[in-house]
Amino acid sequence: MPKAIILNATTISSYTDAIFDTRPTTLRRLECPALNATRYQSLRVAGFASNKIEYVFPLNLRQNLPVLPTLLGAIVEAIRFLGPKNCVLSIVEGNSPDGTFEVVEALRPGLEDLGVTYFYQTTALNPSNGDRIEKLSALRNAALQPIFDNPGMVSPSSTVIFLNDVLACAEDILELTLQLRLLNADMTCAMDWEVTDPPRFYDVWIGRSVSGNSFWEIPEDMRWNRPFDLFWNEPETARRFRDRVPFQVFACWNGGVSFRAQPLLEGLRFRAPNFTAGECVQGEPQLFCAELWFRGHGRIAVVPSVNFGYNKPDYAYIKKRMGFVSDWVGNQPSTTEQIEWVGPPDEVKCIEPWSKQFWQPWNAGLGEASMTRSIV
Repeated sequence: MPKAIILNATTISSYTDAIFDTRPTTLRRLECPALNATRYQSLRVAGFASNKIEYVFPLNLRQNLPVLPTLLGAIVEAIRFLGPKNCVLSIVEGNSPDGTFEVVEALRPGLEDLGVTYFYQTTALNPSNGDRIEKLSALRNAALQPIFDNPGMVSPSSTVIFLNDVLACAEDILELTLQLRLLNADMTCAMDWEVTDPPRFYDVWIGRSVSGNSFWEIPEDMRWNRPFDLFWNEPETARRFRDRVPFQVFACWNGGVSFRAQPLLEGLRFRAPNFTAGECVQGEPQLFCAELWFRGHGRIAVVPSVNFGYNKPDYAYIKKRMGFVSDWVGNQPSTTEQIEWVGPPDEVKCIEPWSKQFWQPWNAGLGEASMTRSIV
């Protein structure tokens, strides 16, 4: 059965014009700083001597029409900078009733003109019905399917840049990618925020510090009265966060990440928890990070100069309060304060739900061999 048409052709064109920045449109993208080409030049030249794809942009979209000009516009700007022939964009759209489907459908001619390899599929999977984590895992894997189907397309060192439905600037994308290389990390994450005064870190259910704790403490009585005391029991992590310097964590996602393709080529997939094996209730990004540790890819870092919001008012406020990337890195050379990488914590906090918090071994359910494979 064909989908009902939500948006007319003129409205669709206004979205694609905003995304590709081809001509003036009534739909304005949120203002972002101009890219610092010097800082990110090393990303631009990487991979030209190879026939492998260097950058993969998987994206899940469902009812995200308001964020499309800024989110997709940032991705397109980053792809233009990195070199379209070096990039793959893979979008999985969830049968949105708000017009997201029509806009994403209309992207193909512009992307083909740009020269980027583009994969697009729709799905009826709806995480709001049934097992949410299982369906979210399936959606993330679907967005990565081009790699699974064509593993020779990428190399182990290729970069996967996986964003949620956030409002991003191209410099956010490039900074996550640059820090992945500068830190010799396996995965880098942003920070995402809710609009409060001051802003409140959002992804607290997923994020785990290098000691295995939540980024801020939520007591079991759920008073939620300490959201601004981030990393209260880790002075060095707190210091690096205040200085907007990357710091190591056990798990993160925080609205957007970059990671190397190698674990995917080794068989890593997003998944729901295995309760039979002893895993506690947790989100698929936290399990993904635990699997990275298990497979010897535990160099996971947050890049706190990259900050995301989720709608237009959030974005302007978050960027004003937390700063743009360029506010923190300015015209600095492409260097960073290095991380002294450590192994995993003995235990990680489980939160299932907020009123039931407990600690269990970081590798619970991952097998006895995990302790010998957690190489940093």
